[in-house]
Amino acid sequence: MKRPLLAITIALSMSCWSPRAGHGAEALQKIRVGLPSLALSYMPLYVAQEKGFLKRAGLEAEFIQMNTSIQPQALINGNINFFPSLSTGISAAVAGLPLVVVLNFYQITPWMLVTKQEINRPQDLLGKKIGVSGLRTTGHQLMTAWFKKYELNEKEVGYILTGGTAGSFAALASEQVAGAVLTSPYDDKAVTKGFKKFQMIGDLLDIPTSGLMTTRAEVTNNRERVQKTIAAVVDAIAWIRANRGDTAKMIADKFKITPTESNGTYETLLSMLNKDGRLPLKVARGYLDLLRQERPIPADVDPQKFIDFSLLPGAR
Repeated sequence: MKRPLLAITIALSMSCWSPRAGHGAEALQKIRVGLPSLALSYMPLYVAQEKGFLKRAGLEAEFIQMNTSIQPQALINGNINFFPSLSTGISAAVAGLPLVVVLNFYQITPWMLVTKQEINRPQDLLGKKIGVSGLRTTGHQLMTAWFKKYELNEKEVGYILTGGTAGSFAALASEQVAGAVLTSPYDDKAVTKGFKKFQMIGDLLDIPTSGLMTTRAEVTNNRERVQKTIAAVVDAIAWIRANRGDTAKMIADKFKITPTESNGTYETLLSMLNKDGRLPLKVARGYLDLLRQERPIPADVDPQKFIDFSLLPGAR
């Protein structure tokens, strides 16, 4: 009776040490992603993390909160592996940092200028303060275009740099500012607190929004890890498209909004998502033209130098 039992014990022990079992127990590769604040534009990353897409790709992700302005240098220093602000990343790449866009989430930027009720004309903001994530961020660039549109002197307005959309909402809610540049669901949350959507400003400029920025060294030296990260986030985007109810609930829980508000926010998110994960060269060139208003950039700068979509699923 002891021999069969011994044989079974040996067989079970061998199966535990088989190459297949060893592969299953393989340690997850670690990645760190810098995020400035809680924002709808980062939903593909939240879903990739919370619904297990990153883990299934063999990755253990850590989201680190840090101001948008320091993310490029944090990437170069190796403190993080990715950050989502494409406008910040491209601006840094043009300045000489070896950064590259490997994934683009969105086709539009539905940024909204939200103000106090007493702001009725653009001129009413003169002498007041406006909350934006930071200088040369998308919100700030859109406000600069807005002032130009109405032929107002931007220097007559003070900016409060909040570090992210959630910070801009908090500054508005606490009445530290007369207006703030927000995206959904913060614009709707502000309305419920008695503020008003003054004007959609996201259509004033064609600015790259969110995706994945990394370094050229990361793409070269850790190509498989970058590819896994991209694939996991692309799967998360597909999940968002296919799971309205679950995504809306996740939005409601994460942003502390009502089911009605979260359904509207889901529709906004769905309208933002692009189809193939690429950033059109036309948008990249347009953004370079925008940056040329701030600093000298040679006319022959090729935007393809800071774009690499070779690791997208199905890319050749």
